Amino acid sequence: MSLFDWFANRQKAEPSTQQKQEREIADGLWTKCQACGVLAYTKDLKANQLVCSECGNHMFVDSDERIRQLIDANTWKLLGENLCPTDPLQFRDRKAYSDRLKDMQEKTGLQDAVQTGTGLIDGLPVALGVMDFRFMGGSMGSVVGEKLTRLIEHATQERLPVVIICASGGARMQEGMLSLMQMAKISGALHRHREARLLYIPVLTHPTTGGVTASFAMLGDIILAEPKATIGFAGKRVIEQTLREKLPEGFQTSEYLLEHGFIDAIVPRTQLKKTLAQLISLHQPFFPVLAHLSAEHQHRDELVKLDSTQI
Repeated sequence: MSLFDWFANRQKAEPSTQQKQEREIADGLWTKCQACGVLAYTKDLKANQLVCSECGNHMFVDSDERIRQLIDANTWKLLGENLCPTDPLQFRDRKAYSDRLKDMQEKTGLQDAVQTGTGLIDGLPVALGVMDFRFMGGSMGSVVGEKLTRLIEHATQERLPVVIICASGGARMQEGMLSLMQMAKISGALHRHREARLLYIPVLTHPTTGGVTASFAMLGDIILAEPKATIGFAGKRVIEQTLREKLPEGFQTSEYLLEHGFIDAIVPRTQLKKTLAQLISLHQPFFPVLAHLSAEHQHRDELVKLDSTQI
């Protein structure tokens, strides 16, 4: 073998510079925007909270990243982390529900489709629930409902505002009526929270649909949404087939809902933490005052009852 042949074989054996660069790109250094196709440096994209700097497309965000974006460092405290889903109906489709739960838990590192806890947003205390679409489409089963209910009840007891980041395909069919009853349970807890004159803000992200939209997603004192999020109850095709009518362009988007008065504001993800802090701080001074007035009214009612019994 000549020296030339040996050198040629060595070049074939070693990857080229272009191949090395392609391997580095594949390892996650760059992320392609699904809306405009622009390649963005992943580190810069995360610094911009996974919002494309070219077209403003809001990319998928899991619950861990949401918490990191919203909650001040080292202030997050989990609630209800030991609650685990079961398979009460022994549901089986192509795969047993219990097996699907195990697969999702291993894949996501979560027990179910929501994380709940307390923390600080720009120094202001808040009870936060964050739904995670990775876990069976963010569907609402009995554990999701129980965790959110306990979160709201804890916030009512501690006089905290509640923020819930919604991202869900709706109720979880594998749990049947046990899933549907979570709509009423969470709504009841929110009613008691409102009676205590406390603030509740749902943030609707892509997508927010089904039983979640039909319950706690639309019960906020102030309802926020991310740009171009899909928000609705039934799917567009189902509605069109039922009504036998063509729906308007942009139907079930956050922009359409804002125009028709279903939500209060569309807030880009990069401004969400600041906006939530402003809303909470505006309502915060009234919490102790309202609590004092409520106690005073209750005392007056007791005096009136006392006087009526003495007559």
